Amino acid sequence: MTRPAILIVDDEAPARARMTTLISDIQDSCPCDLVGEAADAQTALDLLMEKNPDIVLLDVQMPGMTGIELAQHIIHAKLEKSPAIIFVTAYDDYALKAFEVHAMDYLLKPVRATRLSEALLRVAMLRMQTQLRLTQDQTQSHSQNLLLDALKPITKTRQNFSVLEKNRVLLIPVRDVLFLKAEQKYVTIQTRTRAYLTEESLVSIEAELGEVFVRAHRNALVARDAIMGVERAIHAVDNEHEHEKNSDSWQVIVRDSAERLPISRRQWPAIKALVR
Repeated sequence: MTRPAILIVDDEAPARARMTTLISDIQDSCPCDLVGEAADAQTALDLLMEKNPDIVLLDVQMPGMTGIELAQHIIHAKLEKSPAIIFVTAYDDYALKAFEVHAMDYLLKPVRATRLSEALLRVAMLRMQTQLRLTQDQTQSHSQNLLLDALKPITKTRQNFSVLEKNRVLLIPVRDVLFLKAEQKYVTIQTRTRAYLTEESLVSIEAELGEVFVRAHRNALVARDAIMGVERAIHAVDNEHEHEKNSDSWQVIVRDSAERLPISRRQWPAIKALVR
């Protein structure tokens, strides 16, 4: 059995220090390598790309982004090697049982050395058994599906989108997004400052974040609080009189953006209701 590479993610320095000590203490019973520590989600994602850990010890309760949401971003990042995730928490509630059912594990703070060793060995054994049954691609898909299933009972509305850019997973706060547009096989996430690309579909985003975004057109979602108003679309230029002519269609005026989003007839009532 190879030595698993471990990444610790916890916003509290004393908790990270204790986990580091425990990893050192269990080397005889469970040899493993600590490859990094992160106090926030973005640092954790950067280290995941750089270090390719086998296991992430992930705190559940963290400010800004919970460990649950971070786990979802890790899955959707489609990393070359998907890490096993062991949740660490001070709260023993119903959700934790879901992790055990789906071959996950959790550590209850304060963590004991024997419990940490048991959890790491369990994950390593389960991965070995899974790899014997599945190919490498199937193994990654299988482990990701298990984690997604385990998260379903406790999933809350996420606060960030995650995109892969230049070998780095970036987090884009949902509150910063003005609109999203489907273009070929990608969706463009537009903020006030720049655009990002994601492979998520508008359908899935709308289903999850329908309270934040409203559909303007079959290829576009717009943030409800970014809608400044509507205006008639320009149909053509009248060369004889040198002025633009309005069409019968409407488009959304988006806050902090010069771009106008067309409104389909089907979505017109929903948009109109927001600008009354």
